[in-house]
Amino acid sequence: MPIAPTYPGVYIEELSSGVRTITGVATSITAFVGYTARGLDNRAQRIFSFADYERSFGGLASNSEVSYTVQQFFDNGGSEAYVVRVPKSDGVAATITSLDAAGGAGKQALAFTALSKGAWANNLIIDVDYNGISDIKTFNLTITDQATNAVETFGPVTMDTSQSNYVVSVVNDPDNGSQMVSVAVPDPTAGRPVQTGVVGGDITLTDIKNDKEYSLKFTFDTPAGIAAVQVTFIGASDSVPGSIAGVCRLLERKANAVLSQTVLGAGIHCVPSASGKGIRILADNSPTLLTSSQDAKITVADGSPNSALTMLKLSAPGVNVGHYRMGTGRTLLAQSGAVAGADGSQLPQTADLIGDPAKFTGIYALDKVDLFNLLSIPDATRASASDPNRLDSTVDPNSIYAAAMAYCQTRRAFLLIDAPPNVNTPDKAVDWKSSGLTVHDSYAAAYFPRVRVPDPLNNFQLRTFAPSGVVAGLYARTDSSRGVWKAPAGVDASLVDVQSLVYKMNDSENGAINPLGLNCLRTFPVYGSVCWGGRTLVGSDQEGSQWKYVPVRRLALYIEESLFRGTQWVVFEPNDEPLWAQIRLNLTAFMQGLFRQGAFQGATPKDAYLVKCDHDTTTQDDVNRGVVNILVGFAPLKPAEFVYIQIQQLAGQLAA
Repeated sequence: MPIAPTYPGVYIEELSSGVRTITGVATSITAFVGYTARGLDNRAQRIFSFADYERSFGGLASNSEVSYTVQQFFDNGGSEAYVVRVPKSDGVAATITSLDAAGGAGKQALAFTALSKGAWANNLIIDVDYNGISDIKTFNLTITDQATNAVETFGPVTMDTSQSNYVVSVVNDPDNGSQMVSVAVPDPTAGRPVQTGVVGGDITLTDIKNDKEYSLKFTFDTPAGIAAVQVTFIGASDSVPGSIAGVCRLLERKANAVLSQTVLGAGIHCVPSASGKGIRILADNSPTLLTSSQDAKITVADGSPNSALTMLKLSAPGVNVGHYRMGTGRTLLAQSGAVAGADGSQLPQTADLIGDPAKFTGIYALDKVDLFNLLSIPDATRASASDPNRLDSTVDPNSIYAAAMAYCQTRRAFLLIDAPPNVNTPDKAVDWKSSGLTVHDSYAAAYFPRVRVPDPLNNFQLRTFAPSGVVAGLYARTDSSRGVWKAPAGVDASLVDVQSLVYKMNDSENGAINPLGLNCLRTFPVYGSVCWGGRTLVGSDQEGSQWKYVPVRRLALYIEESLFRGTQWVVFEPNDEPLWAQIRLNLTAFMQGLFRQGAFQGATPKDAYLVKCDHDTTTQDDVNRGVVNILVGFAPLKPAEFVYIQIQQLAGQLAA
């Protein structure tokens, strides 16, 4: 009731109903761990399509098992995934350093390092400008990836460590900072980095005349061939620009028309200077000219017969490289310390894929992810580059899967295990599952044989792949259409894009493998390639495990994760019957919803599930220790693996 009623009348107070809806979690968010062509190293990135993968990780690459696996996942019905890029062990991250004065005499102001190893970062260029800035410690920073046209801008940022916009804090911020580079200040006494390009003085617009033909001569120290190229800035037939922006557009248009004829792909970009009253000229050469063409030094000299040099206040300009170029930039003017990014030659090895939980690398990069349900590590069974039927000697599948299995248990996730490339016959499959595969738990399922899928990078010739990407997509498709309680197998469990299998089994061969708990992929007339098994690793007939079937294990994980998240509100509530009643109400509502969807056995809720939370589950001693015990039970559906049809002849049947 109200605390202090003050007047005679009716008071209304809203009371809590005690209803706290439990929302079921997603069931088929798949995490992929392995080498990709580009992307941030050891950082889980969320994607919703293969187009997202292409933008973040560079698309298909012939030496990237993950790239094909992710494509197969989305082709088969997947809708959401996380990708962790594990770089090659001998890869190199590109770097470049900018100085606070041109001519090589300056202090090291900023050192840029690519966030991931590989040659991809050699396509990054960095621009510094002082536009709209009066403070001598402050500047604007622009980072451009010429391969994808992605652009990041940061500014104004400062070299002053006492300010909130300190450049290191801004660029290196994990959420809002750069997704391409990190930055450091090698010399804390250095000033701000020199702005890129040729910067002239302030122009008096009334000094720009069109009574004669006024020209400039451009010389680039790279690429070869652009030396003393004369460009007419303004002639008698040209309109006199009325703004600095107009001056920039006119000069850029006139210069590029001549430069591109001299060397195809050569050009400049002209923008107003920091004061807004002068011009700034940047090299804008195509990166196909030379790897160093973007950091070209531009010299502007007198043209003839009448020079525009004085008119444009370029008589004594500030000169720097056109752009700071990651990896391949030369030691020139205010640029130094380049280290070229390199992909390396050694694909991730066992330790790289497992990673370090203290450093959030390898599979442990997924610690930063709130939820994932399935885990695929195609590099764990990577084939040798020279022999598709031989395992790469640098990976140990059992060690990788053992670490992944333990991790999946802590995250309530399910591991998809691929048969190694040398397991290519039923006999080898039996040996592998019986003694070769050392991991053994209900949190995983293994699949045989490997799949043959057209390779777009090799004129769509068939190539052999691990099946986990296809299977993960199938799991997602089945969850969406039928529910997590339906086995992802059967004639409707088609394997999209799979043209053939490494081995085509018959029924008797399948009959030797299935009782071991190894799931088979089969090819049937009409139906094509389908998944023909739904058992976990502990699904052998001899074990008789309650977690024999994949849908039972995954339904339990789904319920566990949903209830774990949906009962957080219980913590610190008064531990007595009113709380227990609320718990029963909310959990029963959740389980009843699953019952109505057909997730359980039983014709009535009493037969299908139970929710118990009372004095029987929580004793006074539990209450004294701050414990509340909740018992949730369910009757899972088991897949119909074996169908018996009895045929009988009816002979001599006489009418009664």
